[in-house]
Amino acid sequence: MPVTRHVERHFTSGETVRDIVIGMSDGLTVPFALAAGLSGAVQSTSIVITAGLAEIAAGSIAMGLGGYLAARSDAEHYASERRREQAEVRDIPAAETKEVADVLASYGVSAEAAAPVVRALKKRPEAWIDFMMRFELGLEKPDPKRALVSAATIAGAYVAGGLIPLAPYFIFPAAARALAVSVAFTLLALFVFGYVKGHFTGAGPIRSALQTTLVGGLAAAAAFGIARAIS
Repeated sequence: MPVTRHVERHFTSGETVRDIVIGMSDGLTVPFALAAGLSGAVQSTSIVITAGLAEIAAGSIAMGLGGYLAARSDAEHYASERRREQAEVRDIPAAETKEVADVLASYGVSAEAAAPVVRALKKRPEAWIDFMMRFELGLEKPDPKRALVSAATIAGAYVAGGLIPLAPYFIFPAAARALAVSVAFTLLALFVFGYVKGHFTGAGPIRSALQTTLVGGLAAAAAFGIARAIS
């Protein structure tokens, strides 16, 4: 009798989605607030476009740099903790052996059942260190390309998000008309973005879309109010 092969489907791009969310959400709200604030002070859209593009350029660089530094900090932290574990395995193996047993005990593994695992790990120091990094410290080895990928993803998402609320100002010459369309574009983009995010993360597309629209809309409205008050 043929057996259907079991295929597990897990979403494994959480860090990429996080970077897209960070870049896109800021890209949708900050340029929108700037353009909306200027729309109340000027009639021509050319000034709004110039200021908006400048903000998108500066914002994407700043956000990308922030993502790069955060990823680099994670990699440096992992390397530092790994050196610490290497020293402990070399200098105080007895204490580290007990820690392995304690970790396994936290999963309900008895001392008798854990003993063969402990012995096997002691014969393979690198695997022992990997075990301690993951299960004692909760740290996964970072991708060496993660910093650059994170920076590019956040910056790209920021640019993509920022161009959406700014697009109507390229089409309509009157700033007031462009603002009304920009509001609609921004809310629609938030809804679609939330829907797609929910689809890939399994959080529920409609729920994610409504939540993203509400939170992003409130953030955009707050930023718009501040920009209007200043201008």
